[in-house]
Amino acid sequence: MEGFSSFFDSQSAARNGWTYESLKNFRQISPVVQNHLKQVYLTLCCALVALGVGSYLHILWNIGGFLTTLGSIGSIVWLLSTPPYEEKKRVLLLMASAALQGASIGPLIELAINFDPSLLVGAFVGCAVAFGCFSAAAMLARRREYLYLAGLLSSGVSILFWLHFASSIFGGSLALFKFELYFGLLVFVGYIVVDTQDIIEKAHYGDLDYVKHSLTLFTDFVAVFVRILIIMLKNAQEKEEKKKKRRD
Repeated sequence: MEGFSSFFDSQSAARNGWTYESLKNFRQISPVVQNHLKQVYLTLCCALVALGVGSYLHILWNIGGFLTTLGSIGSIVWLLSTPPYEEKKRVLLLMASAALQGASIGPLIELAINFDPSLLVGAFVGCAVAFGCFSAAAMLARRREYLYLAGLLSSGVSILFWLHFASSIFGGSLALFKFELYFGLLVFVGYIVVDTQDIIEKAHYGDLDYVKHSLTLFTDFVAVFVRILIIMLKNAQEKEEKKKKRRD
């Protein structure tokens, strides 16, 4: 208990000590690491554009499905097995994987557009704001401060996997689906913080593989975006059903 109380006391003291000047303090991140982060986030933005292109292609030609998901996974495996010096090839593989991933979530995006296009905009803006805030929190925190959460988050992913596996065999329920949805959102938001600090820490020790690091953050972004969109879509559908019942 003393360990927990001392931990929360230190966190409270750190928050109380934050000022406007401390928010601008990136001195713990060297110029080399800062340039690396710029490359990572620029590549991430390009991957998100490719994601949008893939979703648009699905809406046009209905190409999204199991094959695009398999292709996205195959592109990621190919990227990770490609040597870092083949930079252009790895970037193209990342963009291909992002486009295929966009086609894979295309049915969900198409459903949201048909129901209410503002849901898609709201989900993307909400995800982008959350991603930016948690990434900034990871950068402003002390080095390695949140890396201890990696074990807890891995356990969370394992729980999600086994819950999904059990529901696919024994049948699921609405309550279980909502738990998986919200708990998964919490887990992947946590991964944004942990992965950002992990990227910074690796860059400090010379690992400047911006393509691989962009892939990590891209995976986090898509996982959070999909869950936010599903939550907003479900809530909108429930409200619509309630309105119909009142009319009847």
